[in-house]
Amino acid sequence: MSDVFESSAQKMRDNGMSELSISQFRHLYDVWRTEQASSWIREDAVEPLTGVPSFHDVYETIDHDEAVDAFAKTAFLKLNGGLGTSMGLECAKSLLPVRRHKAKQMRFIDIIVGQVLTARTRLGVPLPLTLMNSFRTSADTMRVLERNRKFHQEGIPVEIVQHQEPKIDAATGEPVSWPADPSLEWCPPGHGDLYSTIWESGLLDRLQERGFEYLFISNSDNLGARPSRTLAQHFENTGAPFMIEVATRTEADRKGGHIVRDKATGRLMLREMSQVHPDDKSAAQDIAKHPYFNTNSIWIRIDALKEKLVEYDGVLPLPVIRNHKTVDPTDPDSTPVIQLETAMGAAIGLFEGAICVQVDRMRFLPVKTTDDLFIMRSDRFHLTDSYEMEDGNYIFPNVSLDPRYYKNIADFDERFPYNVPSLAAANSVTIEGDWTFGRDVIMFADAHLEDHDEPSYVPNGEYVGPQGIEPDDWV
Repeated sequence: MSDVFESSAQKMRDNGMSELSISQFRHLYDVWRTEQASSWIREDAVEPLTGVPSFHDVYETIDHDEAVDAFAKTAFLKLNGGLGTSMGLECAKSLLPVRRHKAKQMRFIDIIVGQVLTARTRLGVPLPLTLMNSFRTSADTMRVLERNRKFHQEGIPVEIVQHQEPKIDAATGEPVSWPADPSLEWCPPGHGDLYSTIWESGLLDRLQERGFEYLFISNSDNLGARPSRTLAQHFENTGAPFMIEVATRTEADRKGGHIVRDKATGRLMLREMSQVHPDDKSAAQDIAKHPYFNTNSIWIRIDALKEKLVEYDGVLPLPVIRNHKTVDPTDPDSTPVIQLETAMGAAIGLFEGAICVQVDRMRFLPVKTTDDLFIMRSDRFHLTDSYEMEDGNYIFPNVSLDPRYYKNIADFDERFPYNVPSLAAANSVTIEGDWTFGRDVIMFADAHLEDHDEPSYVPNGEYVGPQGIEPDDWV
């Protein structure tokens, strides 16, 4: 096995990668080859997470003036390594336009920076922002930040670049070869790579030198994960080393990662669905039994994280996620590969005394697909002057857009040339077939457009409901 791995290690060295990144990949590789059976987190070995304090409970217990002091000791880190390939993007997903604000097209990165600048100005806190980019997102993202005349930061790096690793040929265990596009031979090691990247970058030392004690980490495609002085103060009050924001599961969330408690150790654990044994699927997806899911927004004490990284020489022993893909994700007939990853939230199991806090949906607004983007660009949201994505109740319609015509962003934009329809009165939206929309279309109730087996059009100002384009005569 070590001989086979050495081919990957040599490939990484030949491409200028550090010994730490090779050590981390060795951990992932060894687990993949030797611990397949032990990767399950069985239902009878865990207890459900219950009794989590809510944001509202927390809000009532803290001194909000004092909370600014805790917030002033907090740094902000955004995971920005995703390309948005599931939507056909070839650049950082954070560069995708979300909606207009005061006549300006706002991308994820613009809204994130706006949230940071608002907090700095209104609360008088330094709030440094660091992005963890990947080798694919770094150049484009940094170019945008350099052009932003209002965003300045000294002493704390604006970016750290996550590691990359070889994709593994599923048949041989060797690093895959793909001469048609050698860049496709590489992949990021999942967002659990954050910890070794932080360690190697020296970011923790830089933060401590400037008096920062807490690190708030979230995904760049989750615009609800804004820096919060309330949660900063709560985290400080608890003295916990590690805190994950969780939200109440709905049927739509039942297949997502959730937090459980290990019966053997009493510690919290993140259980991804890939770690659930087939016999346990029903119990794991029972939202009454396991009521909370992981939002991937995390608070960490910098000293506790540093101590843990020293203990493990910069490579935390996180559970390994095995992703079965093809070397060219757009070609299902290309070589089958294994991509080995770890999840950032899984580190909760390494920290004695780690906790969770339950947050509302306003702090969990991810955009993973064009179905999500459809809602985000609609009149369900208003982008405030403080860069908050605001909605009345954050209970959104179920959206299903025909993936043949709406999955890729270019196709999506082509079919909504003016804007997406109004969703204020919609309970659900189902679009089957190839529909293009005019201006000021309004969807209501369980809006449904059927496939006509040819390109179809919804004219300006029409109402779309359960019967499709609704007749304008009274019956």
